[in-house]
Order: sequence, then C-alpha cells, then structure tokens
Amino acid sequence: MTMMEPRKHGDASDGTVGGRQSRFEGNMKVTGKATYALEYPVENLAYAVLVQSTIPAGRVLEVDVSAALAMPGVLLALTPDDDLGLKLSADWGGNKPVDGPYYPLPRDVQFNGQSIAAVVAENREQATEAARLVRVTYEASEHVADLNDPKAGEGKLVEPLSIAWGDAEAALAASPVRIEAEYSTPREYHVAMEPHGLTAKWDGDQLTIWEPSQWSHGMARMYSEWFDMPYENVRIISPFIGGGFGSKGQPLAYGAVAIVAARKLGRPVKLAVTRPQNFTSYGGRAGTRQKIALGATEDGILQAIVHRGASETSVYADWPEQTGAATSILYKVENFSSQHRVVPVNSVTPGALRGPGKNPSAYGIECAIEELAYRLGMDPLELRLKNYADHDYQSGKPWSTRRLREALAEGAEAFGWSRRSHTPRSMRDGKTLIGWGIGCGTFPVIRAPSEAMIRILANGRVEVVSGAIDMGQGTYTILAQSAAEVFGIPVDQVEVHLGDSRLPGSAIAGGSMLAGSIMGAVHKAAVAARDELIGLALSDANSPFRDTGANTLNFAEGRVAAPRGEAPSLTLAELMSALKREEIEVRRNTLPDGANAQEQLQAWTTMARVQGPTMGDFSMHSWCAHFAEVRVDEDFGTVRVSRMVSAFDCGRLYNPKLVESQWRGGIIMGIGQALLEEGLIDQRNGRTVNNNVGDYLVPTNSDIPDIQVISVGVPDHNASALGGKGVGEVGIVGVAPAIANAVFHATGKRIRDLPIALEKLL
Repeated sequence: MTMMEPRKHGDASDGTVGGRQSRFEGNMKVTGKATYALEYPVENLAYAVLVQSTIPAGRVLEVDVSAALAMPGVLLALTPDDDLGLKLSADWGGNKPVDGPYYPLPRDVQFNGQSIAAVVAENREQATEAARLVRVTYEASEHVADLNDPKAGEGKLVEPLSIAWGDAEAALAASPVRIEAEYSTPREYHVAMEPHGLTAKWDGDQLTIWEPSQWSHGMARMYSEWFDMPYENVRIISPFIGGGFGSKGQPLAYGAVAIVAARKLGRPVKLAVTRPQNFTSYGGRAGTRQKIALGATEDGILQAIVHRGASETSVYADWPEQTGAATSILYKVENFSSQHRVVPVNSVTPGALRGPGKNPSAYGIECAIEELAYRLGMDPLELRLKNYADHDYQSGKPWSTRRLREALAEGAEAFGWSRRSHTPRSMRDGKTLIGWGIGCGTFPVIRAPSEAMIRILANGRVEVVSGAIDMGQGTYTILAQSAAEVFGIPVDQVEVHLGDSRLPGSAIAGGSMLAGSIMGAVHKAAVAARDELIGLALSDANSPFRDTGANTLNFAEGRVAAPRGEAPSLTLAELMSALKREEIEVRRNTLPDGANAQEQLQAWTTMARVQGPTMGDFSMHSWCAHFAEVRVDEDFGTVRVSRMVSAFDCGRLYNPKLVESQWRGGIIMGIGQALLEEGLIDQRNGRTVNNNVGDYLVPTNSDIPDIQVISVGVPDHNASALGGKGVGEVGIVGVAPAIANAVFHATGKRIRDLPIALEKLL
C-alpha cells in the first residue's frame, strides 16, 4: 500500500474539487524520494536478461546456453525447450480463449526482437554478459517488414469498423467539388521515461510483483490465469509510474519469464527491459495509411465522405489502429462510408498509444478538410464552422455536451486568426516563412465502474483507499480534493493510498476513463462515510450533538456544526473522540446495487463492464481545436513550431492546473508526431533501426514553443457523476494536422506522410 500525505499549497480553495492544488507527489519525484516499482529494495535478488531473435520470421532450431551457464554467477537459463507450465489468459474483455498452453519464449519466430530465451545471474552485469554468449540456430522464412513492404498487400477488412449511412459513393460522384488524397503515419513508440520491467517474489503460493502498472487489478487477474492460481494470491504493487501512455496496462511475455525464474530459483528475480528491448517487447502505434475523398457544394457544404484506411498488425494477433474513428463524428455529413483493414506484418502486436484510433484518424480528416478549403478558396475556420455537426450522425444521438464551436471561436480569438493571410507563402519574417493551421480533435467518454474506501480516523484525518494508479496525471491529488470537499477539511488532512491490487477495485488508467470513474466512487464513499458520521453524531449518547434537535450537520472549514449555529462546533478529531470511535470505514462502488462479489471482481479485472460513448441516450466526447504557428527556413526547409493555442471542451475540470499539464503533454507529443517521430524498419530483416532514445527522436525543451491552453467546457453530468470528461488522451488528437496545415500555409507544399522531415520540403 502506498500512502501519499499531501503538503498544502496555495489557498484553501485549491483543496476542493476545481482548485489548482499542486500534485502531492511532485516534490517526491523531483527530489528522488518517490520509489518506483523497480527500485523497491528486495533481499536476495537475482537478475534476468532477455535474449531476443535476430530474424523476423522462422523457427528456432536450437538454443545453445552451455557457454552462458559456464559464466560466473549464472544461475539459470530458460529457452523454448523449457516447459514453463503456463496457461493462456482471458483477454482484456475477459473472454476466455480455447484452453491451451502459453509460451512466452516461443520456438516460432514472428518478429525481429522477439524474446526467445533468458539468462538469470547473481547480478545484472553477469546476466548481460552471459546472454551475449547464447547461440541460436534458426530456420528463417519469408517476412513482411511493414506497410511499405511490397509483399504487405491490402490486408483484411475489419467488418465491425465498417461505418456507412446515406449513399456516399453516389453523393461523392454528384458533388461539384471533390478532393481525394492519401495520408500516412509511421510506426511510433511509447518511449516512456521509465523502462518496463518487474521484480517477482514468491512466498509459498503467494506471488508479489513490483511492476509499473496502469491497471493493477486487471494485470493481477491475467498473471493469475497464466499461472493457474487464485486471483487473490497475486499482488501487484505500483505506487508510481514513470510514463505509460497505454503501454503498461497488461502483463507481457518478459513478466512471465521473470516470475517463472523466481519460482524455479526460490528467490526474487528482477528483470529490467533494456531501452532497445522496449521497442519490441510490446507494441507502439501501428503504421497507418488512409485515403479520404470529400465531396462538397461550391459554397463548402459537405455532401460525402468516403474513407478507406489500413493499419499494420502482427502476424499472430489483430490490433486495428482505427483510422476512421474521428472521421465519422467531426463534421455534419449526410452520406458517409468508412472501412478499415489490418495488414499483417512481422512485428510485435501494436498497442494503445495516447489517443489510439482518434489520433491518425484526425490527421487524415483534418488535412483533407484543409485541402478542401483551399480548393474552395475558403478560410479553413469558416469551412469547419459551416459543417459543424449538430448531433452525432453516426449514432443518431444528440451530443451530451459539444462545445467545439466555442473552442474554435475562443481559440481563434486568442491566436489572432483574423490576421491570417489566406494565400500560401504570403506571411514571412525575412527569410522565414510563417504558416498558420488548424486541427480539430476528439476522444470518446469511456465509463467504467470503480470502488473506493474512506476511513475517518480518530485523529481527524481522512484516508482515501483505492487500487487506482497515478502515473503523473494527478490521481493522488484529485481524490484528496474530493474527500476534503465532502468533509470540509483542509486537503492536508487527507491521506491517499493507491497503487496496489489488494486495495479496492479500479478501472484501468487508460482511455481517459480513470478520473471520471474513480472520482465517482470516492465521492460516493465519502458522502456515505459522512452520512454515517452524522447519524452517529445525532444519535449516540456520547455525542454533544444528540440534544441539539438538529437533523443534519454541516462540514466546513475543518469543523462540524449544527446547521443553525447551535453550539457546539467540533473538529473531526474532537467528534471522533466524543463518539469514542477509533475509525469509521465505508466502502462503495459505482456498480448497480446488488452486484455480487463475482460481478464486482469482473468489473475491475476485465473490460466487460466498460461503457462506450453512445451506450445511453447521448453521444459523449471530449473536443478540442488546435491553432499552430510554424516558422520554416526558406533556404534549409527546417520547421519550428513557434506558437500553439489550443481550446478544449472536457467538461468540468477537477483540477485545472493538472488538466492543463495533461493537455500540454499531449500537445508536446503531437509536435513530436508531426515533426520527429518515425520508427525506421530495415526491410531486409524487419529490425527497428532507431531502437533507442538517441535515434528515435522525441521533442526536447528546445523544440517546444509557448503553449496556451483554454477551457471552454461546462459540467457534463451525463458523462460522469461530477461532470468531468476525459482530458488525458484528447490533447494529442488534432495537433499533427494543425502543424501539417500550417506547414502548407507557410510553404505551399502539402506533406501527407508524417513526420514532416526536412527532405520532404526541399
């Protein structure tokens, strides 16, 4: 259990929901006091190092570990010849596969960099050196490197992602103005500051795992199924996460290897994935391509959208990066058709990376809208407003709240869009071309049940207890603010316990669903605990409130009092002392009343109870509008983003300071996507060439300009109990097309494949 005791910052109002309270764990992180999963001191550790394939496809014929085992300190080697005794796990949704064994060290090679062996030694240096001596004999077969491989083909249609209404093909053909273009994005990687890894320790049949996790309960469930053991026998401890962005939400093959090694050796084993191995031990964003055709009237009214997209997936599992995810809901159109295909290639299965689906989808449609604006000779802002969607044309449902029009208007005003000259290459500063561009974005409101415990202690402190996690987005802080508001106490009187699968159940920290889910549970539990305390205070013979005639009590400014001002007025500690209570403990969840224990376990360990944006009477989404300014050197073609103004509709903001940080983080990742990030694949052997943070370029401080963020949202109580919508994912969506559109405005050259590298402009 990880306890976070806040230090108070700012005035008292910062400690309630909606206040700008600083992050509780921030000081610990910048001073090095925060203990991350791989830093936990565990005695008698052994160290495991992975051996990965050097071919993209084929079969392992032999693994010779004799030289490795002869090295000093080496304790164990694991290869495909070892039966690790593991079983397949149910997927994220809890769907049980056909019963069968699971091989984290497979004999069949499906991509370059696949883990096929491991060496365990007394220290990491010994294990690393011994791993270099492992000799593998392969039988290679033909491979498909990526989407650009001529052998890749068109892939297979994902029927559930086919969306259509009206007659898009006919409406397109009849449209007086048409544009058609193809857009592509490369393979991208998470490159979180904290590499992946874990420490595993067995105590009899009890397994403790220290691992950075975005979903402690779900990961514990999957591990328990791999090892065919009761869920309650697995404990995951994850107090702090140094970046996840979608990559730390499920167990991975290396985790199984470390746990098996710990069981075989009878001692704890740590496995820290190297930086290059972080590029192949789990999947980043898949490479995509999409062809978009727009039909419109001469005055700019959209008549049809025809979208055909594809993304790469692995040869052993399908993961669609849904290129049509945003295309269908951003604009009003009566005729629409979208299809998505997955193309199997020899890579690790792709995964969720910030803004999955919506991100590449917005890149395509927002660039296409800009191209249509120039075909029409129309201001891109005017075209967007002219085709504003008054409801969700895909589901037919009304929006819960959609303030994208306000985001466009307020963002344009703050940016100074009215001063823009429409003609490309018409704005400059000496030899520097200046361009302005817009990109809109969206992300669905995803809801999931969660559970929380509230304890009121004898000393007057309040504890918030949940298995939810905090990977920098502010869970510790907003949960304390919620409890402080309910009990009318200073926020530094609240302690928060998170990051442990043994604690009350929680939704995954992904899909921007955690804050809305866990805040609802904490608020519900806190109100119930307060009501229980009120009931005791009004009825207990020892209570000074018993004879006041009050039927409720007020909680404010750290004191409890009767509503009409009758004495007495007590602190929480004084009231608990009068009641002779050591603690009051209340546990609540946001499931329907009557859910049994099995249904509760299913709710926090699978996605079975997750609700999408249209599972109700409304269509619920967060929205944003990005305005980008770029400066392009006319001689050298170098592009710098010099200014960003972004306006967001994310409902009620539980803590604007932390939300703005999340938005800026997403924008920074979008700048990287637009200008820098690209997984380079060697077509000969399927190897990721730039598998390190020296060659895989991400933005640094010098790449980032002034970023102004604006909230235009209003509370949306259809989306969540407290009125908030997701903030973490939406920030990146629409940034890349805003920059691409600005580059076109600056140079007159349209770059349709990311990143916008220097050589593409020359």
